[in-house]
Amino acid sequence: MKKSLLILSFCVLSLSANAQSTSKIQKINQLLELTGSGKMAIQMMNQMMGSLKISHSKTSEDFLKEFKKEVKAEDITNMIIPIYDKHYTESDIDQLIAFYNSPIGKKMISTMPQVMQESMIVGQNWAKQIIEKSQAKLKEKNNLEK
Repeated sequence: MKKSLLILSFCVLSLSANAQSTSKIQKINQLLELTGSGKMAIQMMNQMMGSLKISHSKTSEDFLKEFKKEVKAEDITNMIIPIYDKHYTESDIDQLIAFYNSPIGKKMISTMPQVMQESMIVGQNWAKQIIEKSQAKLKEKNNLEK
């Protein structure tokens, strides 16, 4: 009898944990949909493809078309869910959903693509300055050694 009760208790606890996990996964999905994470990933992929096309002019249009067919927002979302599950509690997810449903959260979502794009430009310019500075120092060092 004790053994049956123990097994039954374990099953009930397992079902409860699974229901809680399912609830959390649904909330993570809601958060990712709310923030447009999948769409942003697709935008970044399209930008990378544009860069690929420029840097590798031999890349065929057929390849790019086939590649685009394989890129789906749901796929990246499904890959991101375990990361959110690992780093955030269900309470954290609830608070993030509340934030992104607030006026400032909605503004952040709508402005994030522009902020990211401008930040990338600033980062590229910064890297260019560092490269130029490093090259100048190396050139000066090489001239002194001669």
